[in-house]
Amino acid sequence: MNVNKIALVGNPNTGKTSLFNALTGLNQQVGNFPGVTVDKKVGKLKLSNRSIEIIDLPGTYSIYPRSKDEEVVYDILSNPQHPDFPDAVCVVVDASNLERNLLLFTQIYALAIPIVLVLNMSDIAFRKGKKILLEKLQEEFPEATIIETNARIKSGVKQLMDTLDAGNLVRHTSPKALIAKEDVLTQQKDTEQKFQEINALIKKCVLQDNSTQTRRKVTRLDTLFVHPIWGYSIFLVVLLALFQLIFTLASFPMDLIDSLFGSLSAYLHGILPAGMFTELLANGIIPGIGGVIIFIPQIVLLFFFIGILEETGYMSRVVFIMDRIMRPFGLNGKSVVPLLSSAACAIPGVMSSRTISNWKERLITILVAPLMSCSARIPVYTLLISLVIPNRMVFGFLNLQGLIFFALYALGIISALLVAVVLRMFIKTKEESVLLLELPDLKSPRWKNVGITVFDKARLFLVGAGKIIVAISIVLWALGTFGPTERIQNAVQKIEKPTSKNAIQLAAYEKQVNAVKFENSYIGILGKTIEPVIKPLGYDWKIGISLITSFAAREVFVGSMATIYSVDADGEETRSLLEKMKQEKNTDGQPVYTLASGLSLMVFYVYAMQCMATFAVVKRETKSWKWPIIQLVYMGVMAYVSSWLIFQIFS
Repeated sequence: MNVNKIALVGNPNTGKTSLFNALTGLNQQVGNFPGVTVDKKVGKLKLSNRSIEIIDLPGTYSIYPRSKDEEVVYDILSNPQHPDFPDAVCVVVDASNLERNLLLFTQIYALAIPIVLVLNMSDIAFRKGKKILLEKLQEEFPEATIIETNARIKSGVKQLMDTLDAGNLVRHTSPKALIAKEDVLTQQKDTEQKFQEINALIKKCVLQDNSTQTRRKVTRLDTLFVHPIWGYSIFLVVLLALFQLIFTLASFPMDLIDSLFGSLSAYLHGILPAGMFTELLANGIIPGIGGVIIFIPQIVLLFFFIGILEETGYMSRVVFIMDRIMRPFGLNGKSVVPLLSSAACAIPGVMSSRTISNWKERLITILVAPLMSCSARIPVYTLLISLVIPNRMVFGFLNLQGLIFFALYALGIISALLVAVVLRMFIKTKEESVLLLELPDLKSPRWKNVGITVFDKARLFLVGAGKIIVAISIVLWALGTFGPTERIQNAVQKIEKPTSKNAIQLAAYEKQVNAVKFENSYIGILGKTIEPVIKPLGYDWKIGISLITSFAAREVFVGSMATIYSVDADGEETRSLLEKMKQEKNTDGQPVYTLASGLSLMVFYVYAMQCMATFAVVKRETKSWKWPIIQLVYMGVMAYVSSWLIFQIFS
């Protein structure tokens, strides 16, 4: 049969993602499955004369669902009319742990779908002294194609590709229908029976050599990583080192990018004819684009380090030890994954809460996930920290700016846990939950997987945030350039013109005229209108404008500030945004950006629900307007009150 669409299925931590990356490389797209918000990863396997579509289905332990993610697998494989129903299924199993992995395979094997059993992680099975007798295993499943692989080094991947290309897969001759979702009792009996059959099969098909010492070494490391004291200490040190490295290593490329875009803006002013298009390009679009690209180094570093932690298997240890902490807060260890995912972006963090079967714990996780500092906050934190925190070392080896960066993330984590305690008191349920988790073997990272992850995240940031920031930059430029003509003329006429042709006096006059025009533009009018509300927090009307635009996406703050200060420029386009903000003064001559106002603004961005995309996803996940509105209100109140307190304390 001709195979055009393949589904990859497997338990979590079986190397399914490594195999998907090995088959598709960078030919991947991420979307949603029809009718749900579950992530859909699709890639193209390019062969000599055609390509095969490969769908990476969510990880599941059984064909019978216990979470939203697992429902997707059931719905697709049980319905031949589903738009994502595959021509064949590749079930990826951990060859070193067939006792658990074969349950899912036997369930899918019983369906009338051509199937390939991929015995992945064959190297780990070998190190554990396990030898799989392929001939005997093939006798047990005659209508399946069985292939051994080590996806991390692409061993066996070529054989799998050739098998899919040849298309000589067969259907099961005696298909068995899946048990309804609703019939839980029959599902349990069927699962128990299959496990008995699997245990008997393992005795016939797997030989065990207990002389290997590898497992003992892994156990010693695990004892350290999940230790009730050292486990948390190591995790804290890992986080602290991560943020120190992000802030330190990214500083040089960020300064270089900032300088390049400042020079580009000045260059365009010099070579293009004066006019509206030049102003739009040099003072609107270029600063807006620069406000996006400048933070790519930090985004890349963040996901590079997170990718390493996930690839090595360390993150599973974090989930395990954090379960002890999460329980008193109304959460469980599975809440760690959504919360840590929210450190990248709250949207996938909220969506990944589907793995939590207990509704109360899932709802609390959704409501507190946006308190975790996401990557969209990195540009804001970086700019403000560089603005008001001195670049010096603490204790001789810790960078103070990096410590503040870490403290902002810690503030979000602590606040999320405290809010969870409060929500636990109001959200009631009789459900009980347990944490089912298998720790994967510790291993060296697969650099290709890390690279693909970094590339995808950087691309999503550039395309997703970039489109929004550039669009808003153009709008802000227009609002800052135009305004009520009569109002602007009256304001300019009140400025006393210099009587002499002294260059210094003329330059000062032009600067004052530009400032007055900007304050009386449409954006200036809007900013002055909201200024009384934000003044107690230490903010001026320009900050207020950026706060409003940030509700589209938090990172828009930097692009907005870049555009505002470019439109308000006095001819010194080569100055960086940081320099312009440092020199900004209030009407009383005092700096706008002080330690008090800077810290206040950082705390505001830790708490404020400034992401309408997250708001929409929470509505879809909870199927109600009630919870996203509650989330928006409580986070807004926390942001305003906390920022006001910080400003009063440090003023």
